[in-house]
Amino acid sequence: MAIDERLDFRPINIAVLTVSDTRTSADDNSGDILAERIKSAGHSVAQRAIVRDDADKLVEQLYQWISDDGIDAIISTGGTGLTGRDVTPEALDRIMDKDIPGFGELFRWVSYGTIGTSTIQSRACAVLAGGTYIFALPGSNGAVKDGWDKILAEQLDSRNRPCNFVDLMPRLRES
Repeated sequence: MAIDERLDFRPINIAVLTVSDTRTSADDNSGDILAERIKSAGHSVAQRAIVRDDADKLVEQLYQWISDDGIDAIISTGGTGLTGRDVTPEALDRIMDKDIPGFGELFRWVSYGTIGTSTIQSRACAVLAGGTYIFALPGSNGAVKDGWDKILAEQLDSRNRPCNFVDLMPRLRES
């Protein structure tokens, strides 16, 4: 990481969304891993939810969090695969103001080092909606670790140089 230790760390509030037809709060391992890493980095887990693989329900939950001034970013886990029930990218398409294509590209590059060509099946993506960052990770524990440890931990750290997502937050709602 290119962390400039001379700068102050600015924690942000992150909501964690697990997208799954089968997970419950008792066995949401990828959500637990993500929440722990967020807290260990010094950020706050503002809210957590589990929503079924249903685009309408996902959109409803995302709009609720986007309208909450206490949430700076949303990270979802699950629903980014190729099966008929995987609808997270489609839900994000319905609410996005801007696409962040570099996130998915970088995620698949990082993931290639872990799972090889199987990464081609991932539709990890990110968007900006209503001034809120939304990052959609696959639902596996390994994907959550790769996404947080190798991308989001740096980009959500205000001390990361030459740039980071946090520095842009005050300007995201400009027109």
